[in-house]
Amino acid sequence: MEIGVIGAGSWGTALAIQMANKGYAVNLWVRREEYLNIVLAAGENIDYLPGIPLPPLITLTTDLEKVVKGKSLLILSVPSHAVAEISRSIDHFITGKPIIVNTAKGLVEGPLQRLSQVIFHNLPKNQTNCPVAVLSGPNHAEEVSRFIPTATVAAAGQKYVAEQVQDILMTPNFRVYTNPDVTGVELGGALKNIIAIGSGACEGMGYGDNTRAALLTRGLVEITRLGQAMGARSATFSGLTGIGDLFVTCTSVHSRNRYVGLMLGQGKSTEEITASMQMVAEGIKTAKAAYILSREHGVNMPITDEVFAILYEGRKLNEAVSNLMQRAKTNEIEDMAFQ
Repeated sequence: MEIGVIGAGSWGTALAIQMANKGYAVNLWVRREEYLNIVLAAGENIDYLPGIPLPPLITLTTDLEKVVKGKSLLILSVPSHAVAEISRSIDHFITGKPIIVNTAKGLVEGPLQRLSQVIFHNLPKNQTNCPVAVLSGPNHAEEVSRFIPTATVAAAGQKYVAEQVQDILMTPNFRVYTNPDVTGVELGGALKNIIAIGSGACEGMGYGDNTRAALLTRGLVEITRLGQAMGARSATFSGLTGIGDLFVTCTSVHSRNRYVGLMLGQGKSTEEITASMQMVAEGIKTAKAAYILSREHGVNMPITDEVFAILYEGRKLNEAVSNLMQRAKTNEIEDMAFQ
């Protein structure tokens, strides 16, 4: 079996390394010719995973057709805003019926869609040929590439698809679980980035463990509310792609979204922060999408509202904190209210 990985950022490269070490031949697509030459000369992805040698079973190329044609498994590892374009591009080169696995975590506007929906709608030639799966969980590429024990979730609408992805990706240090709740897995992976921005902001403002614990707990409530309103199963958000991914993204030094919040808390503007970052913090765009979705579905998401206002309306962080702390009194758990 040959595998194509589209996107040579940190996560695409980490997955390519995992599969190559398992014995699979992997074609890894690099977007820029000049960077391909740099990586080939160094023997490692120096901008995204410095110090991690690339196994010989990984073939680097800028030829998208070579990466796609004849493959049994295609992994899309590009930022969420690029998923539609790359899906349209690979549609011309697909042969057979490969499984397409999306690894990006986000929501896109115009119209508002989950990323598996974006892929499906941008494969006009292969919509009925290519099943789409989602890979999500508390998975920092920096640790996966170093074979640090990690668990993740493969979600798909069909059992055989999820299990095939599980079989291909699972290794002694990378444990893969299956889940049929694609909506829940995608929303958990996307919405936790909003809470991570809030968590980083609290840290940047000098708040402590109490604040972070409250934010994560109430953030999970918001994620679950919107997920259920959109057809997801509540149990999914108690798993790896829910509380697991939320915890790691809100606390880890590897988290780009936590970093955005941290810099906001230290007085930097969104424009300054994004200009200084090499990789994409998906939570910035997801905050806007989730804000719109919460209103479409009539779901109360106060933390998301405040993060949106900070990012898009210039709200001061102290004002956002005050708004959250001084909202109307309520019960903690909605279905356990006093009678």
